[in-house]
Amino acid sequence: MSAPASTVTAAERVYQHVKQGVLDRDYEGGTLLTEGELAAAVGVSRTPVREALLRLETEGLLKLYPKKGALVLQVSAQEITDVLETRLLVEEFTVRRAVPAPPGLLDRLAALLDEQRRHAAGGDLAAMMAADRGFHAEIVRSAGNQILCRLYDQLRDRQLRMGVALLHAHPERLDRTLAEHAEILGALRAGDAEAAAAAVRGHIGRVEALVRGPGR
Repeated sequence: MSAPASTVTAAERVYQHVKQGVLDRDYEGGTLLTEGELAAAVGVSRTPVREALLRLETEGLLKLYPKKGALVLQVSAQEITDVLETRLLVEEFTVRRAVPAPPGLLDRLAALLDEQRRHAAGGDLAAMMAADRGFHAEIVRSAGNQILCRLYDQLRDRQLRMGVALLHAHPERLDRTLAEHAEILGALRAGDAEAAAAAVRGHIGRVEALVRGPGR
């Protein structure tokens, strides 16, 4: 029984290695990954590499090409728009439900905002986006709707990857993102559901405007 466990562990290692590389943009969109290169990088055989790549293909991060390798998929403007539209539907509803916000939620959001500021100051965009995503996820979870939570969780990897890509393309968004999160937190502290919803709409809307570009 030890061999299957070893295979599962190796596949998970490859999965985490490649996924983190994609989310951190170490593996850019358009990069072709080969089984041999990944096996050597992680120190495993090709069998767990194939298993990991298949899993990543089902998650929409890669496209497999037999005997060639796996292509890291580009993030399209349409995909970003679709994700942002879904986020707006979920987040505007749940931020209203978060009012009046319990002290524990406010404390967690404040801690996550501080974490974002630290990572931003240190130039770690991937860590900053993880804390950014955590900030929004806390608000979603506070609504207590498990179906919405699961839906939102399905967006996690796309949010992280898109967020890092956008910050690389628009570094001026970094300070603005922090200010917008502070605005959302301020509205929740004030117990103003309408202001909180407006802040969420503005936050997501400005990101979508960047994606669409001028004149679109």
